[in-house]
Amino acid sequence: MLGVGIDAGSRATKIVLMDIDSLEAVASGSIEQGIKHNDLAMELLDRLLVDNGFTKSDIARVVATGYGRNAISIADTTITEITCHARGVIHVVPEARTVVEIGGQDSKLLKLTEQGTVQDFAMNDRCAAGTGRFLEVIASRLGVRLEDLGEMSAKSISPASISSMCIVFAETEIIGLLASGTAPEDIVAGVQNSIATRIATMAGKSITPPVVFTGGVAMVSGMDRALEHVLSYPVKIAPNPQMTGALGAAILASSQARKS
Repeated sequence: MLGVGIDAGSRATKIVLMDIDSLEAVASGSIEQGIKHNDLAMELLDRLLVDNGFTKSDIARVVATGYGRNAISIADTTITEITCHARGVIHVVPEARTVVEIGGQDSKLLKLTEQGTVQDFAMNDRCAAGTGRFLEVIASRLGVRLEDLGEMSAKSISPASISSMCIVFAETEIIGLLASGTAPEDIVAGVQNSIATRIATMAGKSITPPVVFTGGVAMVSGMDRALEHVLSYPVKIAPNPQMTGALGAAILASSQARKS
């Protein structure tokens, strides 16, 4: 039987299918988000079931999380991203004590106990300047692909200083830097440093290592280096970092199914 975790994020919907007895993920996948959260989730779920030889009768329980979790009709229950990301990260990196999660529309910093439960957290869901949206804006402005930003930042000699705290004003600042001849590579590195600095502000003065980086932005190379610089600790990227929310939801679904 399967525990299913559905993370309906702002940029993509991710699903993990898990064997409820072994707690091993047997399948996972993602699909770009749109205006019909439930339809997209059902499309992805159906595809994962068929491709892996399952049917809906094999599903014991479904937990939904993420931005669009309340729209998922098949969900037996919904659980916050904070809880699901923490559970997913602890599953793959049991020693984690601080989790940095940066998605398309928000960012989070979680402080975990030695038992892996959430002790405290901070969340930015009001300002896009500390999220993946900022990277999308800079990629569009420079006319490059999002996946090219990491290679560009690695070539930076003198990262630009991006002082604006609002993405709208930051974009204007970037236009000015380009006009003044600042190298695109230095601007990309400056944007990554700016995002990392916002995470450091959320963290305050207390960071407990190990620090684990998760969320879609963790797949943009260079962001881990930027975080290491501002946090002054090594940063480990979680395995398959975009899927930790769905993984945590699948683990919780499996646990609920076993109890019932």
